[in-house]
Amino acid sequence: MSRKMIDQASGLRELAAMQARDSVKVFTVAGGKTGVGKTSIVVNLATALAKIGNRILILDENQHHNNVSANLGVKSHYDLVHLIKREQSLDQVLVKAPDDILVLTAARGIHSLTQLSAEEQESIIKCLCELPIDVVLVDTMIGEMGHVLPFSLASQQVLITVSGSSKSITDAYTLIKIMSQEYARQDFLVIVNKVKSEPDAQSIYENIAKVAKQHLTVRLEYLGCVLFDEKLHRASQLCRSVVDAFPASTSAIEFKQLAEKLLRCSYSNQYSGGVDNFMYRLIRTSHLNKVKLSV
Repeated sequence: MSRKMIDQASGLRELAAMQARDSVKVFTVAGGKTGVGKTSIVVNLATALAKIGNRILILDENQHHNNVSANLGVKSHYDLVHLIKREQSLDQVLVKAPDDILVLTAARGIHSLTQLSAEEQESIIKCLCELPIDVVLVDTMIGEMGHVLPFSLASQQVLITVSGSSKSITDAYTLIKIMSQEYARQDFLVIVNKVKSEPDAQSIYENIAKVAKQHLTVRLEYLGCVLFDEKLHRASQLCRSVVDAFPASTSAIEFKQLAEKLLRCSYSNQYSGGVDNFMYRLIRTSHLNKVKLSV
């Protein structure tokens, strides 16, 4: 083979690799302070996506005992800080869960990431970009003082999780308002969790959408709902996703539908896909002044 043909083949491989990296979808699951079921949404969406052929990385910002790893029956010994400080390799900080889902505990890592030199940041980003993944799901949380944290601001798409409680609805709207008015986020997906019926879920979404339309410049899209299901609670007790433990249950079927809709949902041009673009935005937004989540 001539040198010219070799160079062309090499260039095509590099282009294909670049396109693959840029095609990685990054979703942050956000919501009020506690109790809306974000972690359950992340775990079960991840499993549903994995079962239809997607390679999944979960970034877990939840420091509580009932975090992603616990819900998937695995234990995380290291986190993003160990990777940043080069105390452990990427393979060592990643935890492999069922369905080959990768979990990276990231609650402590953001502040450390911003303190690195540009060269060190590039090294971390390159390391993460080499992972063979299709979808990144972020289980984010509101900061201890009620602040919106950088993961919510850097993702390609934000999924707002809301339950039927009045506090959850208020928190969800307030989060949308802050991210819109203070951080220029325009597009949001909404999942209604822990409701008795589809009409109840639709009503909750429509109420939020109505108020948002009156007062905010945002685009909301209803992704779907997850109804109350004892099998979902039982699966959590078993440290498994309901999609894996009880695949024929109502909630498992709903998560499968949500996963398929998630991959088909429309994207604005506001945020590019890819792990590298996500990490660059994450580093930059982590320097922003924090705005407290309050009515």
